[in-house]
Amino acid sequence: MTASSLDPDLLKAFLSVAEYRSFTRAAATLNRTQSAVSVQIRRLEQRLGTKLFQRTRAGVALTAAGDELLLYARRLLDLNAEAVDALRTRKRDAVVRLGVMDDYGTIVIPPLLASFARSHPEIRVEIETGLTATMPARLGEAYDLVIAMHPEGRGDGELLRREQAVWAAANAYPVAAHGTLPVALYPPGCLFRQWAAEALDAVGRPWRLAFVSRTLAAVEAIAAQGLAVTVVKAGNLPPRLRILSEGDGLPPLPAGDIHLHRARNLSRAGGLLADHLQVGISEPASHMLT
Repeated sequence: MTASSLDPDLLKAFLSVAEYRSFTRAAATLNRTQSAVSVQIRRLEQRLGTKLFQRTRAGVALTAAGDELLLYARRLLDLNAEAVDALRTRKRDAVVRLGVMDDYGTIVIPPLLASFARSHPEIRVEIETGLTATMPARLGEAYDLVIAMHPEGRGDGELLRREQAVWAAANAYPVAAHGTLPVALYPPGCLFRQWAAEALDAVGRPWRLAFVSRTLAAVEAIAAQGLAVTVVKAGNLPPRLRILSEGDGLPPLPAGDIHLHRARNLSRAGGLLADHLQVGISEPASHMLT
């Protein structure tokens, strides 16, 4: 008789009767009728060719064969549960959903994902770029991990680095000291848009929203053609743009904190990716706090 002939359902019935020393109580636990449990035990005994229980005045007792089977039954069911759980966990771990702002998704994240894929080819990462203001609230629902920017000193999650917002324009773009300033920015909800408007209004500089797009590439292209100035992170300056200095007559902008947000009950794969991104993006605390 091979191990494959030992039906897990029959072994569960056997263990329940052995534990409660009663067909009636075992049936109640298994949500079956007493006669159904009795049939299962008889079927198991027939397959093994031996009696597993004997009736006594106190109830039901294991025979010597039943006592010997007890250890094997537990091991077989534990191994079965372990195999099922391992495969289900692997399936859950197969995909990690990452939300991130567009410039990081374009410049910072791709090389980190490439190195992660070399170490963990079994894990697939789905990345969505865009405005991250509402992404952390959707952790667990739409995202497993979110990398988002918050105003300096605010926001929860893990602080990865601090990024200085700066004005940028085409290399040959002349910023006039007077006149209405054309600006290329992102939709409402973007911190750069909010900071730019507040800074220009605070110094009374006339400006107009010349271009709006959700993508870094589109905003960069407009600025690179000399049609407008824009706002970027100093650490992610697009190659076709230059940082505008104080001499260009534009007000200073705030700094933002880059945070990593993890969903509760994050999968093993999600944890591996989160740790990889944390190491890859973080800078020494002394640099972040300057």
